Amino acid sequence: MKKLTLTLALLLSLMILVVPAFADQLRPVVGIVQIVNHNSLDASREGFLRALAEEGYVDGQNMTVIYRNAQGDQATLNSIADYLVGEQVDLILAIATSSAQAVANKTETIPILGTAITDYLSANLVKSYEAPGVNVSGTTDMNPIKEQLAMIPELVPTVKTIGLIYTSSEVNSQQQIIVAKEEIEKMGLAWEEVTVNNTNDVQQAVLSLAEKCDAIYIPTDNTLASAMPIVYEVSVDKKIPVVTGAGEMVRQGGTFTLGLDYEKLGYQTGKMAAKILRDGADISTMPIESQTDYNYYVNQSAMDAIGIAVPEKLLPYSEPMVTPVPQ
Repeated sequence: MKKLTLTLALLLSLMILVVPAFADQLRPVVGIVQIVNHNSLDASREGFLRALAEEGYVDGQNMTVIYRNAQGDQATLNSIADYLVGEQVDLILAIATSSAQAVANKTETIPILGTAITDYLSANLVKSYEAPGVNVSGTTDMNPIKEQLAMIPELVPTVKTIGLIYTSSEVNSQQQIIVAKEEIEKMGLAWEEVTVNNTNDVQQAVLSLAEKCDAIYIPTDNTLASAMPIVYEVSVDKKIPVVTGAGEMVRQGGTFTLGLDYEKLGYQTGKMAAKILRDGADISTMPIESQTDYNYYVNQSAMDAIGIAVPEKLLPYSEPMVTPVPQ
């Protein structure tokens, strides 16, 4: 009897040790790689995690999240990609084009969902939007460029030339600028462009455009998005409005736009992730999704400083700037 009792006790002890280990094996591990900190990308990540939580996946409870930020450094980004693939995570969220390219170059088997990516095709991430055909899918942040540019003559009737500024190495930005040039020419207006390599170039680039242009357009560009307070400082000093590709960029220093909500975009991506983690959905057959619900964003602080009256229809969307200007 004592031997039987001892045997049962040993078996119970083994079960106590094995069950948590087995549970860890069942707990999905999600890697998140983000190219740089700025509000739009941060909002995408937060929306992604919120959607997963609603679907029953909570970090530290029944899911493990490994989050890494490259802080704008390509070498660091590649190291993060190596690490996540080496950890054999169950799914990777890649925030921004360069993040997705880095991890896609490292694995053909781990599902990769992208968000805050403008053009998956030009970035060579998928074979088509309808059927990616590879281990990559996600959501696109292609913004309504035509409608954004159309706001300029409405608010600045005397506009003749629109300045374009973007990062030369960002594929997303390049594609948006191509579209912007075509739309500006259709409007019968002229354009001037200047590129930057990093945030150190931003102030001088905006200054150079301010001397030649009546308004400036900035696409959803990661480098410019992280430097919007600098853009604000120049734009109010030179009394030149800045239209941006994203609403968060207006809140950080732009003047106005019609843009998407990055938190909602990340949320949409999180819903896609749940289908993969819970239902075993085949990512190669999941179409790239886009957001169709756009909002107006108006920086009241910038409008007042530049001297542009907010039209009545835009008053409900007018808010003061949320980020302090650098001293």
